[in-house]
Amino acid sequence: MDETVQLFKELTDASGVSGYEREVRAIMRKHLEPLAAIETDRLGSLIARKDGSAKTPKIMLAAHMDEIGFMVKQITEDGFLRFSALGGWWEQVMLAQRVRVKTVKGDYIGVIGSLPPHILTDEERKKVVAKKDMFIDIGAADEKEASEKFGVRPGDPVIPVSDFATLGDGRRYLAKAWDDRLGCAMLIDIFRRLGGAPHPNTVYGAGTVQEEVGLRGAQTSVQSIYPDVGIAVDVGVAADTPGLEKERVMERLGRGPALLVLDHSLIPNLRLRDLIVDTAREAGLPLQFDVMEGGGTDAGKIQFNQHGVASVVLAMPTRYIHCHAGIISRDDYDQAVELLVRVLQKLDARTVESFYE
Repeated sequence: MDETVQLFKELTDASGVSGYEREVRAIMRKHLEPLAAIETDRLGSLIARKDGSAKTPKIMLAAHMDEIGFMVKQITEDGFLRFSALGGWWEQVMLAQRVRVKTVKGDYIGVIGSLPPHILTDEERKKVVAKKDMFIDIGAADEKEASEKFGVRPGDPVIPVSDFATLGDGRRYLAKAWDDRLGCAMLIDIFRRLGGAPHPNTVYGAGTVQEEVGLRGAQTSVQSIYPDVGIAVDVGVAADTPGLEKERVMERLGRGPALLVLDHSLIPNLRLRDLIVDTAREAGLPLQFDVMEGGGTDAGKIQFNQHGVASVVLAMPTRYIHCHAGIISRDDYDQAVELLVRVLQKLDARTVESFYE
């Protein structure tokens, strides 16, 4: 297992739903402290600074540390846990999945309860169970045991259980939380590369919090940095699976990173977009394009800082995002790191000024 794969495993196995990113932040700090100056904002986002040959322009790379998950809402008399979703979940991927409930007395494995088909009517089997009707079973006999023995309290975080695994030929990986631990890994690898690669600017890497519940960490961290350029490093939707018409598939696994030309929160700066496209072509690196009308990214908040920030999103194709487990390609990741390092080396003061002309 090479250094990057070890990093993938460490980051994806960590627990860090929205609002509870401390464990992920500690991992990022451990890897980034030897490479950069580190600080945090008061909401909990980590900010790493890598000085180049000039103090300005300031380039902000953002990757969110939080993953989708749940929060305990209520303990029933019988010891089951009612919960609220943190982030966007589709009910059909939730039932019968294992989760980890983190309490003051430790971690407890549970399962999102589901009724066996044997007791359902034909009509009931056709219906999708609503999140509000689901519950978590941690094996507690009653409310007292759940709260006193297990230490469960309303507000406790609940994390999907899905261990990291290498697939096939060793170049594809299965894990939870690729959205956006993949971007977190990329920040670390880019900062490693910048240690031996001159760049005419100052690069900031922000591990943001609470992206999945409203891009909140990006809003506070960008106000700590005041960047001249913002690049959100996130995942994209690899829809190259059975059941979709070819014209609906914009990202495919193993075809390179994807540049989002539109998402729900951002229309990218066109000159910054073109610089990325031209850099990929010059380097012979593959680049896909995508439109994500149903979701936003940290770039959506970064672009509004002060008088506006030229911003864009580079995404890594990922199958099955916002589920318990997704699949990514190492080739896409390596190509994205290479592309961003080359782009950072081009972002001098004159080039950045041209984005605003």
